[in-house]
Amino acid sequence: MPELCRFFGIIIRMFPEAGAPHHRPHFHAVYQDAKAAFAIDTIECIAGSLPQTQQRLVEAWAELHVDDPRRVGQLAIGHSGGQD
Repeated sequence: MPELCRFFGIIIRMFPEAGAPHHRPHFHAVYQDAKAAFAIDTIECIAGSLPQTQQRLVEAWAELHVDDPRRVGQLAIGHSGGQD
């Protein structure tokens, strides 16, 4: 499960989910026991939830880093973890 970034206790990951209920290109954010999936194209939460502050941080991260879905895919394939 490739880790794209880690900041303020939030882990951003991207991995394939065959047969999952949401099929839009998305990434996952985990903060403590909270988990959420965010659509890449609209940067909206499409599953799960995070505390409001952490959701805003994830949305801000996505605005800065998810400028091109192909770039996110490349990060997921070639990034082994750590800061982005």
